[in-house]
Amino acid sequence: MSDLDSEVLPLPPRYRFRDLLLGDQSFQNDDRVQVEFYVNENTFKERLKLFFIKNQRSSLRIRLFNFSLKLLTCLLYIVRVLLDNPQQGIGCWGCPKENYTFNGSSSEFNWAPILWVERKMALWAVQVIVAMISFLETMLIMYLSYKGNIWEQIFRVSFILEMINTLPFIITIFWPPLRNLFIPVFLNCWLAKHALENMINDFHRAILRTQSAMFNQVLILFCTLLCLVFTGTCGIQHLERSGGNLSLLTSFYFCIVTFSTVGYGDVTPQIWPSQLLVVIMICVALVVLPLQFEELVYLWMERQKSGGNYSRHRAQTEKHVILCVSSLKIDLLMDFLNEFYAHPRLQDYYVVILCPTEMDVQVRRVLQIPLWSQRVIYLQGSALKDQDLMRAKMDNGEACFILSSRNEVDRTAADHQTILRAWAVKDFAPNCPLYVQILKPENKFHVKFADHVVCEEECKYAMLALNCICPATSTLITLLVHTSRGQEGQESPEQWQRMYGRCSGNEVYHIRMGDSKFFREYEGKSFTYAAFHAHKKYGVCLIGLKREDHKSILLNPGPRHTLTASDTCFYINITKEENSAFIFKQEEKQRRQGCPGQGLYEGPSRLPVHSVIASVGTMAMDLQNAECRPPQSGGGSKLALPTENGSSSRRPSIAPVLELADSSALLPCDLLSDQSEDETTPSDDEGLSVVEYVKGYPPNSPYIGSSPTLCHLLPVKAPFCCLRLDKGCKHNSYEDAKAYGFKNKLIIVSAETAGNGLYNFIVPLRAYYRSRRELNPIVLLLDNKPDHHFLEAICCFPMVYYMEGSVDNLDSLLQCGIIYADNLVVVDKESTMSAEEDYMADAKTIVNVQTMFRLFPSLSITTELTHPSNMRFMQFRAKDSYSLALSKLEKRERENGSNLAFMFRLPFAAGRVFSISMLDTLLYQSFVKDYMITITRLLLGLDTTPGSGYLCAMKISDDDLWIRTYGRLFQKLCSSSAEIPIGIYRTECHVFAPSEPHDFRAQSQISVNMEDCADTREVGGAWATKAGGGSMHGRHPGSEVPPPRRKSLQWARRLSRRGPKQAGKAAAAEWMGQQRLSLCRRSERQELSELVKNRMKHLGLPTTGYEDVANLTASDVMNRVNLGYLQDEMNDQQNTLSYVLINPPPDTRLEPNDIVYLIRSDPLAHVASGSQSRKSSCSHKLASCNPETRDETQL
Repeated sequence: MSDLDSEVLPLPPRYRFRDLLLGDQSFQNDDRVQVEFYVNENTFKERLKLFFIKNQRSSLRIRLFNFSLKLLTCLLYIVRVLLDNPQQGIGCWGCPKENYTFNGSSSEFNWAPILWVERKMALWAVQVIVAMISFLETMLIMYLSYKGNIWEQIFRVSFILEMINTLPFIITIFWPPLRNLFIPVFLNCWLAKHALENMINDFHRAILRTQSAMFNQVLILFCTLLCLVFTGTCGIQHLERSGGNLSLLTSFYFCIVTFSTVGYGDVTPQIWPSQLLVVIMICVALVVLPLQFEELVYLWMERQKSGGNYSRHRAQTEKHVILCVSSLKIDLLMDFLNEFYAHPRLQDYYVVILCPTEMDVQVRRVLQIPLWSQRVIYLQGSALKDQDLMRAKMDNGEACFILSSRNEVDRTAADHQTILRAWAVKDFAPNCPLYVQILKPENKFHVKFADHVVCEEECKYAMLALNCICPATSTLITLLVHTSRGQEGQESPEQWQRMYGRCSGNEVYHIRMGDSKFFREYEGKSFTYAAFHAHKKYGVCLIGLKREDHKSILLNPGPRHTLTASDTCFYINITKEENSAFIFKQEEKQRRQGCPGQGLYEGPSRLPVHSVIASVGTMAMDLQNAECRPPQSGGGSKLALPTENGSSSRRPSIAPVLELADSSALLPCDLLSDQSEDETTPSDDEGLSVVEYVKGYPPNSPYIGSSPTLCHLLPVKAPFCCLRLDKGCKHNSYEDAKAYGFKNKLIIVSAETAGNGLYNFIVPLRAYYRSRRELNPIVLLLDNKPDHHFLEAICCFPMVYYMEGSVDNLDSLLQCGIIYADNLVVVDKESTMSAEEDYMADAKTIVNVQTMFRLFPSLSITTELTHPSNMRFMQFRAKDSYSLALSKLEKRERENGSNLAFMFRLPFAAGRVFSISMLDTLLYQSFVKDYMITITRLLLGLDTTPGSGYLCAMKISDDDLWIRTYGRLFQKLCSSSAEIPIGIYRTECHVFAPSEPHDFRAQSQISVNMEDCADTREVGGAWATKAGGGSMHGRHPGSEVPPPRRKSLQWARRLSRRGPKQAGKAAAAEWMGQQRLSLCRRSERQELSELVKNRMKHLGLPTTGYEDVANLTASDVMNRVNLGYLQDEMNDQQNTLSYVLINPPPDTRLEPNDIVYLIRSDPLAHVASGSQSRKSSCSHKLASCNPETRDETQL
C-alpha cells in the first residue's frame, strides 16, 4: 500500500481546462480523465448572457450604468441648449454662419435654425464617447437577446431610439460638417425611464424581497409625467428657434400650464411644427396618463383591501401589537379596542390587525373614525405567510393576540387554525410574546409555549358551575376583568344603579409590599391582619400575594402567613395605588387631643375611611383619625352592639384580628377531619344506603393539561350503565330522579355534546372543600350520546348522571327531574352559534328558556348566549317602562364610552345570563396585568395551588344582622375563620314608580285580586312578608314596616271608601274587568300546569312533585327573582332585583338574604402530612389513590 500511495499523486483542488494546458506535465501521461462540470453552458455567449442579463447583481450594475449614461446625455443636451445662441449665426461645421429673423406676419419660416445648432468641440467629444458606449452596449444586448427573429429586435422602440441618438454622433466622426447637426438627445429620457424600471426589478430580485406593485406603479406614473414634460419642453424650445425663440425655462412654463389644462395664453407656439408637437404631446398624454392612473387606482383599491404594509421606520420607533383573527366582527373589534386603550400607558400603541378576509362595511366605517384611524391598521393577509408577517412587522411587535373564531360550526377546526397561526408566529418571531385563545381544552397543550393561554370552555364551564353555588359568579368575574372607570350609572336617580356602577370600577392590581403605602406598615404581621386593617383604613381588599422566591400566586394564604417587604400584594380597589392621592384630615386635631381612642366606633356610619373618586384614574383617600390606634395589640377594639328589644343585654362582640396567628384562637381549618363525620354518620332521613365517599384525585383526566384537583370520589368506579338516569340496569332499577331519593336539589346542565370542557363543570362542584352534605346531584342533559372516554372520566364522581334529550323537549326535562332541580344551566350549542343573520344565533335558546320559565317558574335558569346584546330579550316585555328606562341608560353609558354598557341589564346584574365573549377581555388585560389569568383560574377552581384559597359564598341571615355593616363583617370573618370577603350579592325589593296612567290601574287590580282570591292572597302574603322583611329590616333594625303588597291593599280599600258614588261605580266596573283578566291569567297558569301533569302521567312519572311546586310559593318567587325577570303574573309594579357589589365601602349596611363572596384559606395548607394521607386514603379498587396514576394526571 505504501508503494501504491507513493505512485499516486494527490489531485489538485480544482480542475480547470487551463490546468490541463498549463499544469504539470505529469498529468499528460496519466490515464485519469479530468471532468469539469458547469452550471451553465460553457460558451462565450452564455457567459456574457449570464453576466449582462441573468445574474441579478451584475445585471443590476449594468442597468445602473446604462441609466446613468442616459441621464448624462440629457444633462449634456441641456448644457448644449444653454450654450447655444442662434443670433450669432447658424450653419454646418466649418461653414459660414448666417442670421435668420422670424417674421410673425408671414406663415413661412426657415428650417435652418431647426436643422443646425452650435455645438462646442469639447461638448461634441463627450457626446460622441457617450454615444459610442451606448451603441456598443445596445448592440451587445441585442446580440445576447437574439432568439431567431432579427426584425423583432430592430423594430423595438428602445432600439430605434438608441439608433436615433447614437448613430448620428458616430457618423460625425467621419463627416465633420455634420457635427452641428441637431440630434434629439432629449429622447433618451424615455430610455432612462425604461432602464429605471428594469433596475428596480433587478434590485428587488437581488435583495430577495417582494417588490411593491404600488411603489412600481407610482414610480412609472411619475417617470411618465416627467418624460412628457421634459420631451415637450425640449421639443418646443428647439422648434421655436425658428419662431419666437423661447428659452428653456419659458418652454417648461408653457408645458406645465398646458398639461395642467390652465392655459393662460401668454406663451404660445408661433410656427406650425411646434404647434403640431403640442397637439401630439397632448394626444399622447390623453392616452397614456389615463391608463397609468387607472392602473394606479386599481392598485390603490387593492392596497386598501389588503392594507398595505406597516412602516418599518414606525415599527422601530413606535410600539405596536398585532391582532390575528380568522374573521373580524365589529363586536370583537370594539371589545378589543375599548379594553386595550382603556389603560393610560397603552395610548401611544398601534394596533395592527392581520386578517385573511376583506374588511366588512361596519369595520371599515369604524376604522375611518379619527379616534381609531390614526392608531389601527388593517392588513389583509395570513399569519401562515412570512410575507404577511413581515408586512405586519411581527418581529418588532410588543405582543401578538391570536383569537379563535368561536362562531365556527366546527370549533375543533377553528382551534387547529389557531394552533397553526401560533406555530407560524413563534417560528417567524420567537421573541414576540404570544397571547392565544383556545376553544377546546384538549387543544391547549399544543400552544403551551405561548406566554398566556385562555381556554374558553374551561373558564365557561367552571364559571357556570360556580354560578349554581355562588350566585352571579359570572357577573363578579366579568366585572373584575373589565376595565371600568367606576362612574357608570352615577347620574342615575336610583340608588342601586349608582352603588352598583361605582363598585363595578373595582379591579385587581398588584404592588410590591415594600413600596406600598397601603401595606408596608404591616410587614411582619399576618396576612389576615394586613387584609382587615388595609380595608378598614384605606378601603382596599387584599386578596393574595406572591413570594419573591416562589412563582405561584396564593389567594388568602391564611393568618399563619407572615408578610415580608419582598412580597407582591394583589388587591382589589377602584384604582391602583400609584394613581391614588392621600388626604389626611383632622390629623393635627387628633394629635392635639392626645388621640384618646374613643369615638372611633360610636356610630354605625362613622368608619375611619371613605374612598371617593377625585378624578378619572385617580382616587383620593380621606383618612380620618389615621394616626389613632386602639390600645389593643390586635389593632381592633370591640364594637358596640345594638341592644335587642330595648334591653340592656348585649350579644358577644367581635374579636380583634391578631397581628400574628394564634392556633388556639383560630377555628380548626382541617376540613378533612370535619367532613369525616358526614361520611361515616349519614342522616336518618335519607332512607337509602349511603355510599362512603373518599377524597382523592380523579384517576382519569379527559385531556392533557388539566390541573389535578382533590375531589370527593366514589371508592369504586360506577359502571357506565349506572350513570344513565332514565334507564335502570342490573345494579339498580331507578328510572327517574324521584326514585333516587336525593336529599339535595338537582343541578341540570343542558349541552349539545359531552365535550371535555364539561369535565370542568363537575370538578368545582365535587372539590374536596365542599361539604358532603351540600353536594348537589348533577344531571347532564345531552343531545348526543357521550362517548366512552368521557364516561370513563366522570364515573368516579358521586351523584353524576346523564341522559339523552334536548332542552326544547318537555318529556326530556321531566325525565331528568327538572321539578326537583334548583338550577338549570343552558349551555350555548355549537350548531347554533352561527346564523345567516347576525345576532340570530341565540333565537332558539332564548325562546326555549322563556318556555321553561313559564312551565317551571320556581326554577333558577342560567343561560349562555352567543351575543351579549341579546340579553335584553331574556326579560322582554313590550309595555315594560322600567326595561325601557334601562335600555336608555345602556345607550347613554355606551355613548359616554363605557366598556360595560350592558351591566345594568337585570339578567346580567343578577348573574343569570352569560356570554363567553365577556371573557375576551381577560386575555386583553393580561397584556398589562400578566397575573389576571392565574388569579381568575384560582377563583374558578381550575387551578389548585397548595396554600391558596378558593372562592365560596355565605348567606346573611336575620341572626347575623347584629354585625350591621360590611366593615364589621370583614373584622368578624378575619378574626374568627380567617376568610376574606370580596363582595356582596344583594337581592332587594324594588317598587317602580308609575310612569303611565295604566300603572295605577294595574296596582289597583292586584289589590282587588289579592283580596278576593284566597289562594292568591295567601301566596302574596307569604311572599310579601319575606320580601318586605328582607329589605326593610336591614335599613330599620327592630322596626316593623308593612310589606309593600299589604300597603297597596290597604291604600286601595281607603280609596274605595273615601271616593264618591260615581267613583265607586267606576271602581266596581273596573273590578269586574280585573276579575275577568285575573280569570284569564289563572286559566293560563292552570293550562300550563295541566299540560305538565298530563305529560308526567304519560311518561309514568309521579305528579306529586310537580303539584307541590305548580303554584307560586314564597321560595318560588325568591328563586324567580334571582332570574332578573319582572313579575308578570303577580304585579306589574313591584319587582325584586339582584346585583353584585365588589369591595363595597366599609359602612355599607348588611341586609337579609345578602350573599357574601369569600376567599377561604386552603384547609390543607397546615394539615399534617400523616393526617392528610390518612384522610385521603381510599380503597385499592380506586385508581386515583395510586401514586403512578396521580403523576399521570398531573402530566
